[in-house]
Amino acid sequence: MSPAQLLSLYDFRVRATESDRVPAGWVAEQDGPLLRCHGQRRGFTMLTTDASALSSSQLAGLVERTVAWFAAAGTMFEWKTFDHDRADLPPLLAAAGGVPGEHEALVLGPAEPLAADVAVPAGLTMRQVSARPDLEAIAAMESQVWGADWSWLADALAEQIADAASAHVFVVEDGDQIVSAAWLVPVPGTPVAGLWGGSTLAAYRGRGIYRALVARRARLALDLGHQVLRVDASDDSRPILERLGLAVVGGTVPYDFPAPAPTTAASQPQAASHGR
Repeated sequence: MSPAQLLSLYDFRVRATESDRVPAGWVAEQDGPLLRCHGQRRGFTMLTTDASALSSSQLAGLVERTVAWFAAAGTMFEWKTFDHDRADLPPLLAAAGGVPGEHEALVLGPAEPLAADVAVPAGLTMRQVSARPDLEAIAAMESQVWGADWSWLADALAEQIADAASAHVFVVEDGDQIVSAAWLVPVPGTPVAGLWGGSTLAAYRGRGIYRALVARRARLALDLGHQVLRVDASDDSRPILERLGLAVVGGTVPYDFPAPAPTTAASQPQAASHGR
């Protein structure tokens, strides 16, 4: 398939059906071309269909309603944008308080060429995990890699694993230390499965760990009936994936919106006192 065909497959088989895969227990709402949803601690939104028919004022209203919807829920949220979304969307998100994350390449391609028998480097081991202590160790490793608090990841992975085993999580270890982790997230009802994670401690990079994790997940994707892989790839992983035969079909940038500050009694306007 050409890059254009892969992007069309992604748009019509994955983005357009996102509302079918809202996690159990989340609240979801479709507002024209946009899906917004949230759990107890976080939320997610993106355009699921083409928004070109909206006027500029209608698009601005969509952004305003979405920010207000999450504010009422009291949750932080991510608005996922794509390079082929409307060009006037990112400025509206920034003006509404969204903080853009790093641009990542949207990479897709066939799973079969990647499903080779690739061993982890000597002295290291790979295993699939689902137990809570392992998920917390993954979150701690990610926090170290990114220099930020990723403790939320343990809950997020646990939710996905519990949701009909929709995430298959693998770690690479040096003894009892997790040095890298990655997970496969099949997209039910489509030929697509997503490759997520892949972060590795700095001292272990450049040794083939990422490639071994890709191969293991590609084999599992094929076993589960998914022939196409999708990755939001950083500048570090994109060249590896391109060498393996996947194609850059576009790009994506997340806009993060923090949860609204809690209100306190002291911060609430007080009614005026009228003496007689």
